[in-house]
Amino acid sequence: MLAKEAISIEKASAALKLMGDKTRLTMLRILADHDCCVCEFVEIFQMSQPSVSQHVRKMKDIGMIKEQRKGQWIVYSLNDSFEGYDMIRSILEQLPAQDHHLKQLIEQGKRVSCN
Repeated sequence: MLAKEAISIEKASAALKLMGDKTRLTMLRILADHDCCVCEFVEIFQMSQPSVSQHVRKMKDIGMIKEQRKGQWIVYSLNDSFEGYDMIRSILEQLPAQDHHLKQLIEQGKRVSCN
């Protein structure tokens, strides 16, 4: 059996540092199961749009998440081609699902429909 190519220490350190923030860790756990846009994170975390965008930008800058335009929305998801994807995914699988955040958005009529 061939071993997978390991993530570099530098990339792992950067990813783990970003995951050390509770808000970003929760965002990543949500993105492990669902695509989301910044406006949904604003509602979930009750933070300003610029603050949420800063969290998203940091994760996007190192490649942990990716963006895709869907109509007028930009939605974010985990980047499965990120060098440390397997490491991130294995950590996120150890955490409780965060679906209750999205269910609450749906109940409030604030879940974005990009279709």
